[in-house]
Amino acid sequence: MKLRILILLGIIVLAGSCKEEVLPKPKAMLRLDFPNAQYIDFKSDCDYQIALNKIANLKQKPDCSMAIDYPTIKGSIYITYKKVDNNITGLLLDAQKLTYEHVAKADNIASKEYVNSGEKVYGMFYEVTGNAASQAQFYLTDSINHFVTGSLYFYSKPNYDSIYPAANYLQKDMLKIMESLRWK
Repeated sequence: MKLRILILLGIIVLAGSCKEEVLPKPKAMLRLDFPNAQYIDFKSDCDYQIALNKIANLKQKPDCSMAIDYPTIKGSIYITYKKVDNNITGLLLDAQKLTYEHVAKADNIASKEYVNSGEKVYGMFYEVTGNAASQAQFYLTDSINHFVTGSLYFYSKPNYDSIYPAANYLQKDMLKIMESLRWK
């Protein structure tokens, strides 16, 4: 009798334990919240001035180039300044070549022309999609005296799906830099 009760109890336990409740996974998206951008005018002894996001740390070099670091986002915008000395064609070709070196890893490179004729600032903005090393680049010039380039890089191996929100945020800062640039 005891054996029958144990066998019956074992069958009940085994039958009850085989049932697995299936729960669907909820849909989720990565959400990164960045602070609303607040800009301050950055003025220096260089031949240009720009507006910078308050969350950025600026590292300026003596040649008027700079690194604009965003430690909380783990990315940087690198700005390079060069004087134009009858070499505008070469500077333009170098800036475009730098952008199109990312073609091998990029899914797409979209370009937007930038013109601010009132301030004599002309250039191009490139948005790079895909797993390229740089997600955005730009150049600005007055075609006579000044030439500025900017490139966006992250401190990690590029994985576009993961860095997209941060890239989008920093691209807006790059556009603000372009719009605020004034020659001295």
